Amino acid sequence: MKKCLFLAVLCSLFFVLYISCSPGNTASASYEFTAVRRGTLERVVSSSGTIHPVATVRVLPRMSGRVEAVYVDFNDIVSRGDILARLNTDMLRLQRDQMQASVQKARANYELQLINFRNQEALAQRDLISEFELRTARTTLDNQRADLSMAEANLRVIETEINQYAFITSPIDGIVLDRNINIGDTVVDSANSNSVSIFTVAENLREMQIEAAVGELDIASIHRGQEVRFTLESLPGRRFSGIVENIRMIPVISNNVVSYTVIIGVENHDGSLFPGMTCAVDFIVDQNEDVLLVSNAALRYQPTTLNAQQISDMVFNASLVNMTDDQRSAAIEARAQQQASASRQPQNSPNITTLMMGGGGGQRMVTGGGRQGGGVQGGGRGGAAPIVMRTLWFIGSDGRLEVIQVRTGISDGLSTQIFADDELEGRQVILRERL
Repeated sequence: MKKCLFLAVLCSLFFVLYISCSPGNTASASYEFTAVRRGTLERVVSSSGTIHPVATVRVLPRMSGRVEAVYVDFNDIVSRGDILARLNTDMLRLQRDQMQASVQKARANYELQLINFRNQEALAQRDLISEFELRTARTTLDNQRADLSMAEANLRVIETEINQYAFITSPIDGIVLDRNINIGDTVVDSANSNSVSIFTVAENLREMQIEAAVGELDIASIHRGQEVRFTLESLPGRRFSGIVENIRMIPVISNNVVSYTVIIGVENHDGSLFPGMTCAVDFIVDQNEDVLLVSNAALRYQPTTLNAQQISDMVFNASLVNMTDDQRSAAIEARAQQQASASRQPQNSPNITTLMMGGGGGQRMVTGGGRQGGGVQGGGRGGAAPIVMRTLWFIGSDGRLEVIQVRTGISDGLSTQIFADDELEGRQVILRERL
């Protein structure tokens, strides 16, 4: 009796072991599934950026002096030529009086020397003086004329400072973003190295721009006129759009990472965008609507209940479905040659066939004239986009594991576009194994 019971238990163990090792068995694993669905997919390049006005002008004083009046404040709208501030001109007015006296003195000396030169010229015509004396008189007249011109120029400089430079005006139409002076402050002429801007005026806040940093690996996907979406943490739930206007070619290197600055034009009609705001930017590289989508995890799945050779055989058989008769024959012949070559390799050496064909979701090599397992076709330098074949695993009607191959398109990091028959829509494929 005990012997019969022992034999029954032993047979049960062998049966369970046989079932668990059988190809396509699903009894030893439970799965999480996802459906192949139809929708819209975008491939984007993500970055971050800072919002700036399209053009800002820093206003510096053109003369040194004490601030006597300030006429504008932050966020005031100004027009070109509007007076922003006025400097004290008391000392300049005194200097103007001195310059006026210098001009009168220089004019008097010039007029006196002009009379003397004319007399000398008349005497020279009668040969009463020498040529040297005549030239000396002419030189003195020229010097007096130059002194008069210099005095008049100095007077014009003083008058320009009083009538123009003492009034700090806006160079453009715009809005005052920053004011760095108060009444009583002393400012320094812009020609001095210690001079600082006293106003910052933005040309137009209805049109802004984003300066975004894009890495060297992604910059080839960016071009002028490209659509851009961006969001701000300060305005949750809102999405804004813009257009790529320029790509600055000069690289920015930080911690050995190379990036390039991309300028994005955005509209700010409602005034919700402020200079200096940081934003998350998505450059729309590709966009496909009404296509079949599947989770990336499903494309990466590889069953653990099968060994590498079983997976390789099933993937190879699935790849034959999409081939023509000639391609199928060539693929079968190439696989037979690979298996024969693999059988002659030392047992401890890696099997290239297994490396090429094994795995459920990665890109695979293509040799000869057919697709083996799944693979990448085309994509040569300067050619068309590569054709990437991936695998999807599912449970067949008989409860066994089955696999199909699909050609993939763009991906957004979570889902990938697949090219397959419409009947695949709604199919439940394996996402992962449940622990």
